[in-house]
Amino acid sequence: MAGASVLYNTYWVRFAYGNVDHAKAVENTRRLIRAAEEAGVKRIVHVSITNPSINSALPYFKGKAEVEEAVRSSALSYAILRPAVVFGQEDILINNIAWLLRRFPIFAIPGKGDYGLQPIFVEDMAALAVKVGHERENVVMDAIGPETYKYADLVQLIRSVVDSRSRIIHLSPTLVWLASRVLGLFAHDVILTRDEVSGLMANLLVSKQSPTGEKSLRAWLRENAETIGARYASELARHYS
Repeated sequence: MAGASVLYNTYWVRFAYGNVDHAKAVENTRRLIRAAEEAGVKRIVHVSITNPSINSALPYFKGKAEVEEAVRSSALSYAILRPAVVFGQEDILINNIAWLLRRFPIFAIPGKGDYGLQPIFVEDMAALAVKVGHERENVVMDAIGPETYKYADLVQLIRSVVDSRSRIIHLSPTLVWLASRVLGLFAHDVILTRDEVSGLMANLLVSKQSPTGEKSLRAWLRENAETIGARYASELARHYS
């Protein structure tokens, strides 16, 4: 990092795997921040998550809060961006919902599906990160798109866009998680974790702040109807192969 003035930090782990868990990710990020300080970096743009909490029972959200504390207590000026869900060409969540809807006769939603998401387009997220990277004031802001969806409505939208005939059913969160584990054995991936189900159903992927992104997920899905979900996007293959 010698000679750099701004560090853009997107490092994190979605779930514990191998010898790296969320506690290790926090430790690694603290080490990264110390290295930036020693290298003379002036500012950090850190990518967090909506609604992190040091008291959260979910390691993902608790770990994100711990990293935010490390950023705030550093010698660097900072911008902390809190995206809910990021969508785009290399997205995993939206793509794999579409993949499942294209290939299976049934798609299961945990509970009623009345919990929300506020997805932001990856290019809107990148533009925001560049903008705050050029500033000097310390800032913490949610990075969210212009639309809020109930999860069940989002699934129905994707189903319509990809012209799926999959039947949407509602199951208990535990049954959905267990089914995802079985599917994960065939996909050689972790499709969904129990903590992700809990965080989603707790409405942790929505914000009370004004939107910072402009691109409509609905419009983007229609623009990419032919390719969204055409291939499975593997978390393990992307990061651990």
